[in-house]
Amino acid sequence: MHSEHYSGYRKNFSLILIFIVLISVLFILSLFLAYNFSKKFIENEFVSEKVKVLEESIKPYNEFFQNKVPEISYYNGYLDSATTAKFVDTILKTYPFVSKVVFYDLEVNNGPVRDGLNTGQFSLGPKLVYQFGDLVPMDSVKLFSRDETKKFNHRDDFNALGIKLISYVENLDTTKVPAQDELFTNFSNIRSNKITYLNIPRFEDLKIYKEMLRNKLHPSPVYQQDMLSFHMDPYKIRIINSRPLLYQNIRIEPLTYDPLNTSSEYIATEIALPGPFSDYKLYFISAKSFVDKEIRSYFIPISLVMLLFYSLLVLVAYLIFRNLNINHRMFKLQYDFVNNLTHEFKTPVSVIKIAGNNIKSAASLTERELKMYGKILDEEADKLNGLMNKLLAFTQIENNAIELNKDIVNMEDFIESTIESHTLKHPDFNVTYEVSGFSTFITDPVLLGSLFDNLAENAYKYSRPELKRLHITARLIKGKIVLRFTDQGIGIPAPEINHIFKKFYRIQNQYNQNGSVGLGLAFCKELVNYMSGEISVKSKVNKGTEFKIVLPYNN
Repeated sequence: MHSEHYSGYRKNFSLILIFIVLISVLFILSLFLAYNFSKKFIENEFVSEKVKVLEESIKPYNEFFQNKVPEISYYNGYLDSATTAKFVDTILKTYPFVSKVVFYDLEVNNGPVRDGLNTGQFSLGPKLVYQFGDLVPMDSVKLFSRDETKKFNHRDDFNALGIKLISYVENLDTTKVPAQDELFTNFSNIRSNKITYLNIPRFEDLKIYKEMLRNKLHPSPVYQQDMLSFHMDPYKIRIINSRPLLYQNIRIEPLTYDPLNTSSEYIATEIALPGPFSDYKLYFISAKSFVDKEIRSYFIPISLVMLLFYSLLVLVAYLIFRNLNINHRMFKLQYDFVNNLTHEFKTPVSVIKIAGNNIKSAASLTERELKMYGKILDEEADKLNGLMNKLLAFTQIENNAIELNKDIVNMEDFIESTIESHTLKHPDFNVTYEVSGFSTFITDPVLLGSLFDNLAENAYKYSRPELKRLHITARLIKGKIVLRFTDQGIGIPAPEINHIFKKFYRIQNQYNQNGSVGLGLAFCKELVNYMSGEISVKSKVNKGTEFKIVLPYNN
């Protein structure tokens, strides 16, 4: 067996091994980095996604503040208690975070009032004050009436927005119409857990309000204003957890809330509520084990993609290794083929040269010597001719360059002639045969002869001296010719069975060190295929081998 060094072929398997080790290290490192990236990403999301939760949770409040509250202005100051009660009822059902509404039915005068605000000739005072809410007792709905002696005790909200109104009117630029955002800001007041809103008068009315601050008008005008104070309960805000796999628990806490349990097993964050809820915050808390699940769910798809990429690289490395292995085996087969072919040619050529030199150098030759040298030259020339014919026939069959010459073959006569030729060559070769089910069939006798010769030669060559036996059977089974060549030779190892029909392949054993090119069985397979048949083999080491050939029956 030739080494890689002497055959001149390097497989470089060490480079493939280094490549696999390198990509494996990179794969493990990439997994580590990907996990750290996933961990950092989810931890950042834990901090940043709270904004989305806040936005989703306060959507109803934003709708209430931006759309529902301004509806009060549509009534132009002429709301009454019955209409307000219906309006508030809708508010309470739609927006549960509104707990109570206080309604102020106000009047703007061009003269002083007893209960209210007086600035110059301008006055703002309540006529009636009502409160509405699910928990408001029926006897407590009406809080104040100007016609009664009951004292006006709800001045905080009234005073705050009344002073804001007077300040705005006093500084009003009557040459240009104010923007709606400006009006909305100056006619509303946001305090802790409370929104107070005063209906916005027409611009022309605002101009008259400004005049009323400095002058007594004739006739003395009177204007109606409505003010509603919405009391809010932050704990009634419906929290919408848009990331349930990230936030295990979300609750509303006072802004000053500081948990006593600061265990490292939990992770927490917070965000302040807007507007009237600014004294409160959304408090987010999750167990680290809970967040770890989200980290893993984010990491697993990344790791699977990386595993796929790694698998592709390993597959490429495997394919390279396989191709190198195949190339190495083919190189070795071809290398052995050239060596064996050289030996096969060299031996007859050497013998012919020696015989020729002896004839040339001899002064005279006896008749016996002439016959001996003639026989030697004839035998060695036959060897060379047979080897070249096998190579030529193999190449022609592979390239479909020959035609199948069909003729009627008498099976018993054919086998007997094969046995006779081999026993003449090898007197110690014991060949028996059996034919049943048919006597003749149509095939190419030359190709069939080559098939028999190769298998018979193999049976003789790979048998021990005392067991050089071959039994040939030919049977007609189910419309097929089944040929079996059974010997008692050294057998074929199981791992070699799948390779024996390959070109240039030789089994390494004591019987196959020289004198074989590795074409015999490959030639047989090509012959059988060319004859539209099948060939298979069964073998046991040190027990023998049986080649089975199935050919189409034509008669």
